[in-house]
Amino acid sequence: MKRREFMRLLGGAAATWPLAARAQQPAMPVIGYFSGRSPDAEAPIRVPFLDALEASGFAAGHNVAIEYRFAHGRDERLPDLAVERVRRPVTMLVATDRPSAVAAKAATATTPIVFTSGFDPVRLGLVASFNRPGGNATGVSLLTTDLGPKRLGLLRELLPKQGTIAFVVNPNSASTPHQIEEMQAAAQAVGQPLVVVSVGTEEEVNKAFATMAERKVAGVLYGATLFFQVISERLVALAAHYRIPALYEWREFVTAGGLMSYSTDRTEVGREAGIYVGRILKGERPADLPVVQSSRFESSLISRPRRRWASTCRCTFCNSPTR
Repeated sequence: MKRREFMRLLGGAAATWPLAARAQQPAMPVIGYFSGRSPDAEAPIRVPFLDALEASGFAAGHNVAIEYRFAHGRDERLPDLAVERVRRPVTMLVATDRPSAVAAKAATATTPIVFTSGFDPVRLGLVASFNRPGGNATGVSLLTTDLGPKRLGLLRELLPKQGTIAFVVNPNSASTPHQIEEMQAAAQAVGQPLVVVSVGTEEEVNKAFATMAERKVAGVLYGATLFFQVISERLVALAAHYRIPALYEWREFVTAGGLMSYSTDRTEVGREAGIYVGRILKGERPADLPVVQSSRFESSLISRPRRRWASTCRCTFCNSPTR
């Protein structure tokens, strides 16, 4: 973790100091920030979030306090974390993934919430509509669970030979059935053999890779889940060990040595969330702030030497340069 990021976390942790010590300091708003990821996996969103918040006039540890809570890939912990944040109490909540956003909304109908979600926030019940959220929540909507077919096409282009592709999913994620249905339809449309592999615990990871190697799969795709982000380095290492080409959800997997990723731009997502938090702290209401729809995509590819590109693909799926 970089020194600047460490100092920011240290400043944000000021809200957890004893009451007696904080009583000597001027009152400041408190942000309850929680995520289903680990602190390291959260950094790609948290860093631009803090930059945007500071640009809005709020610096962690100076004129705003931030309390962090992380579920480390265990979605079942999030409802309790949300209730804990609300009872604290806090000035507002920041929930940076779909399970966290759902937990935050269930915990309070009054405390302002800024969320980022890879699933339709209207269908989730977070907002009444994109343009007029109503209620106490607004935030950023991004494509994550719906990018599976795009990744399938990219992996097919990369593979040195055709064969069965494994789609690895987390059975404990609420969005998994939708992702499987979508991926199976996309594979069937192009005649691509596909096998679904479930990995819901760390104990199941090694077994899953051994099974895929035994079945001689040609490549691996991963479903969208916080759990895989938390164990990213392990997934990359196992793919390298078994020499199975894999395409990942986020570029941080490529940074860890993975082959390729394709996703929305999380720098933009974190920045937009930070801007909205700053506006709400200045007095605006979540009900009056339209949900931002993230429109930037990026792909990352490891090579020798390693190179990376951000792009907007011209394909019919996302209208955005692939190279």
